[in-house]
Amino acid sequence: MRYTTYGTRTGLRVSEYALGSASFGTNWGGADLGHSRRILDRFAEAGGTLIDTADVYGFGQAEEVLGELLGADRDSFVLAGKYTLGTHPDLGVSRTGNNRKSMKYALHGTLKRLGTDHLDVYLVHQPDSVTPTEEIVGALDDLVRAGDIRHGGLSNFPAWRTAYAASLADRLNRSATLAGLQIEYNLLDRGGDREILPAAQAFGLGVMLYSPLGGGLLTGKYRTGEQGRLSGPVAIGQKEDTPQKRATLDALLKVSADTGEKPARIAMAWLRHRARQWATPLIPVIGPRSLEQLEDYLAALDLTVSQEHLEALDAVSAPAVEYPETSLRSYADAVLGGVSDRFDRVRPVA
Repeated sequence: MRYTTYGTRTGLRVSEYALGSASFGTNWGGADLGHSRRILDRFAEAGGTLIDTADVYGFGQAEEVLGELLGADRDSFVLAGKYTLGTHPDLGVSRTGNNRKSMKYALHGTLKRLGTDHLDVYLVHQPDSVTPTEEIVGALDDLVRAGDIRHGGLSNFPAWRTAYAASLADRLNRSATLAGLQIEYNLLDRGGDREILPAAQAFGLGVMLYSPLGGGLLTGKYRTGEQGRLSGPVAIGQKEDTPQKRATLDALLKVSADTGEKPARIAMAWLRHRARQWATPLIPVIGPRSLEQLEDYLAALDLTVSQEHLEALDAVSAPAVEYPETSLRSYADAVLGGVSDRFDRVRPVA
């Protein structure tokens, strides 16, 4: 496995895959302790160092399992945690959300369950629509200064709030306060292409890409009747519910038939191809529920897909062009004096 930094604002070193721990523990129908250990050991053996978790995963059990597995070896890994939703579906109004009180309460519990005194990255899991960005950035900065976390981040936030938060961190001259993001991104959902990824690139933020296989839909198994993540205590993942999704899955299965490679491996190889298009590190968060699934993820690291096939997948999965991109494209040449094809862009602009 290769390595990169978590964005360009920090020197935090991470592996090119992050291991998602949502399936650690049996509360959500995932892997027991022994099975989870085998998955983590194989990930580490392959060179993986970045692990993603959240207090809501298994309602706290995933963190407990992960803490037991890491033990004294904790500092060999980069731990990324998330808060907002809490460890119980009925936790209540005072112990959920993005506010400073909820953040400190959640982090205390997370550190205890993980058996560590700090997180390397701590992300706000979901925007709650009521906590000001100033409070979020200020509270993350307090945790960085206290040594409880090394870096802060946002998950599932819109681009305008991401840009504002990054600007606030810059105003504090504290790049560690907002180092990166986490968003859903895969062949079936490329909404991040519109504004979130350009914002991340402009501000040098690292991006973890969760659900790289659309919750299993990109394996093609749901077309044969398997249920996977669509069943169990917490049903998550994409559904084949639009014409574009059906066309994208058709195209993926055609490439699979043409090449003899599994659809999941091709989808991951395409994702690595897309990651190379952006001038900031993009890191897929893989969530294997078995060693076999993990081996497919690892095999994709060495898979070469032809340019023809990659371009076919790019075309069928491309998000619809919306305003203001429609206006930007209309005036692309005029605003650069008629020489857009000869204008060298030095860096992304914010």
